[in-house]
Amino acid sequence: MLTETSDYDSLYRDFRWSVPARFNIATAACDRHAIGDKPALIYVDEAGAVTRMSFAEIASASRRFANVLKAAGLARGDRVAVFLSQSIELPIAHLAAFRSGLVSVPLFTLFGEDALEFRLSNSGARAVVTDESGLPKLLKIRDRLPELRQIYVTGGAAPSGIELFWSKLDAASDAFETVDTSCDDPAIIIYTSGTTGNPKGALHAHRVLLGHLPNVEMAHDFFPRPGDLMWTPADWAWIGGLFDALFPAWYHGVAMLGHRARKFEPQAAMQLMADHGVRNVFLPPTALKLMRQADVKHPGVKLRSIFTGGESLGGELLAWVRATFGVDAHEIYGQTECNLVVGNNARLFPIRPGSMGKATPGFDVRIVDEDGRELPCGERGIIGVRQPNPCTMLEYWKNPEATAKKFAGGFLLTGDLARQDGDGYFWYDSREDDVITSAGYRIGPSEIEHTLLKHPAVAFAAVVGVPDPIRTEAIKAWIVLRPGFAKGDALAREIQNFVKVQLAAHEYPRHVEFTETLPMTATGKVLRRELRAKG
Repeated sequence: MLTETSDYDSLYRDFRWSVPARFNIATAACDRHAIGDKPALIYVDEAGAVTRMSFAEIASASRRFANVLKAAGLARGDRVAVFLSQSIELPIAHLAAFRSGLVSVPLFTLFGEDALEFRLSNSGARAVVTDESGLPKLLKIRDRLPELRQIYVTGGAAPSGIELFWSKLDAASDAFETVDTSCDDPAIIIYTSGTTGNPKGALHAHRVLLGHLPNVEMAHDFFPRPGDLMWTPADWAWIGGLFDALFPAWYHGVAMLGHRARKFEPQAAMQLMADHGVRNVFLPPTALKLMRQADVKHPGVKLRSIFTGGESLGGELLAWVRATFGVDAHEIYGQTECNLVVGNNARLFPIRPGSMGKATPGFDVRIVDEDGRELPCGERGIIGVRQPNPCTMLEYWKNPEATAKKFAGGFLLTGDLARQDGDGYFWYDSREDDVITSAGYRIGPSEIEHTLLKHPAVAFAAVVGVPDPIRTEAIKAWIVLRPGFAKGDALAREIQNFVKVQLAAHEYPRHVEFTETLPMTATGKVLRRELRAKG
């Protein structure tokens, strides 16, 4: 989409969207590259074994799975959940949904029963694809999901009523005609956390892929180029893994390296990049901090571009990245509802440490008030993105009230507070609400609090983010105990493990403090700002 240049002003001024009326992600990101043996995926499993798949093989497998879903009775508009981490099967399942006119629902593998049940119930998923580790969680809640027709498991044995993914796929025909979809037809629901109530499902259209391309191309220094190979440790269950890396790479016919690691290991990440000749990476700030902490070095790592976002790197970390990898880390900004609207490229304009960069070509980004009125230069306000644009969600799934609140005065209101300087750089300030940013994840306290209250020892609970040198913020829970329970380290660990199992392993409180009372307003709302001030 972008024309290579060193002049940001002309690039931004001259950019025009070209979004076709008929558009399908499966066709654009797979089928048009399915010629010969053009490589699409290099997958490295936990044991180090490597599987290579071409675009033609991915296309065939996704057509077969589309036929499996059709035979199971799923019809256009039905939802298919994908409860997998980085794997061969994950993109096959998503592409099968896209080409069928179905709506895919990515789910993070660390989700516990509560988180899964809400998302599957709210989306009304008719089918779900998972692996051996995810299946036990689904079996525990299946009776509470009346709309869920079928579970497909990618490995191991299949209990009664569960289908083996590969057996069904291998038995199916690969003759399938992709549905003729509009660019505005629904394609995917990605759940995002807020501070109040349950998570909201951002429903995106097929055009969302096109909306990501200008920033990916800019921040990856005019991606693609010959020899490019993409990798990210970010999970493919989130918009960052899917639409900041996987599908944009495939749109451009660039192969993706996939690897499922139990945890991020800095030296192992360096070895992986060296072994496979990775050229382009999306490394969340937490990963970069861990790599700096481990003082990683590897002469075989030769990156061309580093894309990062979710929190500010700061001057020290930016300098370390440049010294270690020989390229600049290009920070970006966006959110699930409207992603990649601000970014950096050191060839287009100087990087200013602490800044998110400038508006991505194709996006009119302003600092506005709550009514969508533009504020003077330098004044703190809400980051607003003028509508329409291809990256903006269609709506919050089944939540018209929340959808309406997201827009004002012709702008999507991100809920993030920032200021813009006279040179066009954006400087992040804080969230309007209390969403916690931890290790690159945006985590809403409400869902954690609801899970904490299910523990028999917990009478009241409040969750906040507290400063953390690696994660930006760590989750801290303030807990009032029920009568008969005594505070102590053992109980704190028990409560932490409870949240890990019931909700998600990345959402448990790393810090627990027992208290007699919680600060509240006259109407009973917890004053989280007072808890944050206590640390």
